[in-house]
Parts: sequence; structure tokens; C-alpha cells
Amino acid sequence: MLYYLRLIGLFLRASIQEEMAFRLNFVVNILGTILSLTTGILGIAILFHVVTTIQGWTFPETLTLLAIYQLITALQNLVIEPSMNSLGGIDGDAWTGRFDYTLQAPVSTQFLVSFRKWRLWSFIDVSLSLILLCIALTLVGKHIGLLQLALFVFNLCVSLLIVYTIFLLLSSASLWQQGIPLTWIFNSVMQLGRYPVGIYPGALRLLLTWVVPVAFITTIPVEVLTRQASPLVLVAGAAIALGLFALASFFFRMSLRHYTSASS
Repeated sequence: MLYYLRLIGLFLRASIQEEMAFRLNFVVNILGTILSLTTGILGIAILFHVVTTIQGWTFPETLTLLAIYQLITALQNLVIEPSMNSLGGIDGDAWTGRFDYTLQAPVSTQFLVSFRKWRLWSFIDVSLSLILLCIALTLVGKHIGLLQLALFVFNLCVSLLIVYTIFLLLSSASLWQQGIPLTWIFNSVMQLGRYPVGIYPGALRLLLTWVVPVAFITTIPVEVLTRQASPLVLVAGAAIALGLFALASFFFRMSLRHYTSASS
């Protein structure tokens, strides 16, 4: 365990050096985050200027959902997406042949492809998302006990595990057909998580709950904080996350056996 923690420390230091070499990108990304938050808040404000509730969701609750969506996206951008894109992206290791060196490393290959790349500007995104979350919960005006807070943290971990496994599945698929990035598919679907899943038509709602479980990524954590989330739903979310993790890990190992070096 300590060995893996030291490796993460090395990856972080390497990422800091890389980020400092491109400081303009750091500023641009922060401005992009502020713009995304601002447009998201304005969009919800304009919507609730016309209606008072959306499928039973109030303005503060929907604002809480936006904050959690932004928080999960920020954590995704911190390590999950950059690490996975460095494997299966257009200039990823699977395409350039650099993945050969990863396979030769005396450490878990799945660990390396999961934690080696960090975007440190995402820490700013996380901070802004937490500030928005605190403001939104204040507007909700509901007392949040320690049990609710613990369940929320648990469900946030479930959400991140689901996001990680989907990225691992899509990145593993790139080992079968190098040079075709697939993670954009999930990012496009994830945009629907800005709003309560219940507002979408029946077929799409089922898709976003049980096929691409966006509901368990964004909507359910909000319900833990602001509503009465069903214990059965919480158990189902954890089961889905663990099942997807087992499936993604198995598919990754199978993809490694299929992988043919692009440099050969």
C-alpha cells in the first residue's frame, strides 16, 4: 500500500512540473470552469423564473444537483479522465506504442493507467463546486445530520467508482482498435446529469438509470442530501458500482491479452 501511495506522489509531482510548463492552460481552464458554473446557474435561474418546480424539484434542489454534477466532473477531470485518455486517446499510449513500457513496469498495469496522469487545476474546480454546494444546501434550508452526510460521502464514492469503471471499459476498448477515442461518448451522455433524471421521457429515464447509470452518479447523491432516498436504491447503486468494477477489470485484463503493439 505504501509503495502505491509513493507512486501516486511521484505521479503528482510529475503532473505539477508539466502543469507549470503550460501556465496559460492553467488560467484558461480556470476561466472555463467559472464560465461553465455561471452558465449552468443562469440556465437554472431562467428556467425557474418561468416555473416553480420541475417534476417536484425546487430551485435550491436543482442547484444542489448542478453543484454535485460539477463536483463529480471536477474529480473526474482531476485524475480519471486524463489517466484514461493517456491510454486510449488520439495521442494515447495504445496508439503511439508507449503502452509497451507500461506493460513492462513491475506494478499493476491497471493501477498505472488509472493514476499516472493528474490535472491539478481541477482542485480549483473541486473548491468552486463545494462552495456552490454549500450555498445550494443553505437555500434548501434543511438540516443535514451526520448520518445523511456519511451516506452522501458514501454515494459520492459510488458515483466516482461508476465513472471510473465506465472510463476503464471505454479505454480498454481502445486496445482492440487503437487510435479511436471512445470516452467522449460517456461525456456526452453525462451532460444529461445536470438535471434530474426524472424529467426525461420513460425510455430515456430507464437508459440513464440502468444502462448508463447517470441517475446513480448525480441524482441519487442529491436525494440523499435533500430528500428521502430509498435504502433499496442506495444498495442498488453500490451493487451496480461493484458489478461494473468487476466487469471493467475483467475486460481490461482481456484487452491486455488482445493488445498488439503499435510500435511493432
